[in-house]
Amino acid sequence: MKPKISRSDRDWTTYMDRALELAKLAGDKGDVPIGALVLDIDGKVIAEAHNEREILQDPTAHAEVLALQRAAKKQGSWRLTGCTLVVTLEPCVMCAGALSLSRIDRLIYGASDPKAGATGSLYTVHADPRLNHRIEVMSGVRGVECTEILKEFFRTKRS
Repeated sequence: MKPKISRSDRDWTTYMDRALELAKLAGDKGDVPIGALVLDIDGKVIAEAHNEREILQDPTAHAEVLALQRAAKKQGSWRLTGCTLVVTLEPCVMCAGALSLSRIDRLIYGASDPKAGATGSLYTVHADPRLNHRIEVMSGVRGVECTEILKEFFRTKRS
């Protein structure tokens, strides 16, 4: 049986701080400020990414997908069992599906997304009993900061 990492055995805020730094990089490059990290079972960062949809002109270049791809490449396997994804915004349907398909064990996110969130807000893809994989989800880590960086980005875009 694989060991599980409990919600309380890590300082998730430290990881979210790095995800927020990545989000700021995306915003500075004109992309929606979302950052993501993949951690191995020991809490070591094995991959990180930020949104690159504008940079790559690719609708699938979400921070989560890019981080999963980089982690899989580094691990030499698409199965990311034992890993955790830390991301600043609740994943959309595409990203929630990718998380499930990657067999990642847990998701830690900051801000909820009432318009497109698929891990608790609009949908609960990670808990759909028809799928063969379940993901532990923890939300609200640095939620205020994660929400504010997005609000500021869109305020600036509108003005």
